[in-house]
Amino acid sequence: QVQLVESGGGSVQTGGSLRLSCARSEDVNSGFCMGWFRQAPGKEREGVALINTGDRTFYSDSVKGRFTISQDGAKNTMYLQMNSLKPEDTALYYCAAGGRFSCGYTTAWSVDAYDYWGQGTQVTVSS
Repeated sequence: QVQLVESGGGSVQTGGSLRLSCARSEDVNSGFCMGWFRQAPGKEREGVALINTGDRTFYSDSVKGRFTISQDGAKNTMYLQMNSLKPEDTALYYCAAGGRFSCGYTTAWSVDAYDYWGQGTQVTVSS
């Protein structure tokens, strides 16, 4: 049974924008924290942005000021608005839910902290 479904990936040029969406099925508990992670070829999966049930947000230094995470509780959907995209943002982007730690903890940035993952959506930024 599919529980998290990402959409919105694509190919853009440097400076462009994309908006990713993550639809969460009713039986998926958001947990203490949800977020977006990404994995570039040959690299480990890394946290990009986190959000808690109170809409408090957290960002990695690499995307701060360019990306915005948000959620629509009524639609069980989480978003990642990505502006001023750079070639180094190219990666497979995953949404995660069911975080076992508060977003404010360092452990919330670990892939091991989440119970649910989507299948990923590709973002490619060309120079």
